[in-house]
Amino acid sequence: MGAYIVRRLLLMVPTLWAIITINFFIVQLAPGGPVDQALATAQGIEGSMLDRVTNDNQFEVAETNTDRQSDYRGAQGLDPEIIAEIEKRYGFDKPIYVRYFKMLGDYLRFDFGDSLFKSGSVIGLIIERMPVSISLGLWSTLIIYFVSIPLGIKKAIRHNSQFDISSTSILILLSAIPGFLFAVLLVILFAGGNYFDWFPIRGLVSQNWQELSWFGKIIDYFWHMTLPIIATVVGGFTVLTMLTKNSFLDEIAKQYVITARAKGNTENRILYKHVFRNAMLIIIAGFPATFISLFFTGSVLIEVIFSLEGLGLLGFEAMGQRDYPIMFGTLYMFTLLGLLLGLLGDLMYTVVDPRIDFEAR
Repeated sequence: MGAYIVRRLLLMVPTLWAIITINFFIVQLAPGGPVDQALATAQGIEGSMLDRVTNDNQFEVAETNTDRQSDYRGAQGLDPEIIAEIEKRYGFDKPIYVRYFKMLGDYLRFDFGDSLFKSGSVIGLIIERMPVSISLGLWSTLIIYFVSIPLGIKKAIRHNSQFDISSTSILILLSAIPGFLFAVLLVILFAGGNYFDWFPIRGLVSQNWQELSWFGKIIDYFWHMTLPIIATVVGGFTVLTMLTKNSFLDEIAKQYVITARAKGNTENRILYKHVFRNAMLIIIAGFPATFISLFFTGSVLIEVIFSLEGLGLLGFEAMGQRDYPIMFGTLYMFTLLGLLLGLLGDLMYTVVDPRIDFEAR
């Protein structure tokens, strides 16, 4: 097993390199980068100044020297020295290959640089936003698994019963509700919208959180997280529940279950000693993807609605602003986290079923 873990860890290096490299060149060559946005901002500021000058009739406006031709959109009418200064500020005064190799060297040291549009380093912003994303991702994943797995087992045991049919209908109905719309409904009903004002709508904790007792801090934390977590998990039960049910139905129909019954084993012993271990393998395999999706991509709109500044919102804002250090820093961290969780999922296979030997393969 040790050699297998080492091989997987070594394989992460070229995987990370390939993902970062492909995304780097795609994003760098795409129009609308940080220099374009800064030039547009500069043009907007200059335009407002010219309007004031014209209205006051107090100054003479000279035309800007535009001898230097620029490839950037919105650069027309700006002094070439201003363009050069903006390029230098964002690091675009160097060739693309120089920027690429500098980024690789920095990432080897986990140095993601500073944000282009936010004050602070990228790693500092990630650490600052991490508690929100961990809270949403961890609690939502645990709730989905702790509800879906027992429900899927019960549906498999009572296959085609009234309970199975009615629960399937409810799950399909819940999966059809977009999480952000359900979040808006929760705000209207329970967060001071039009009915009840039971839950807060802003932040991870209250402003006086530091003054509370340890028990009060726990209560305050879950008081703030209740509605966001409910909105996150509302549509997440269906896939895992049906996967659990079908996996158990497939195992129950196999010959070893019939043999176990013939030997006089009880249904609970057959189900939880023999079937459970084999049926859970495919469910464990999907844990990393579920956690990553809830940890990052699945929480962006929820974070916006409940004013939670997490990594999902940070990445979304960075894409809109073309804040490359944050974009690539978060991509690097989440890719690495996904690869590590994938390795953890493989190791869990051996815990659930010791017969699996990755080292032999």
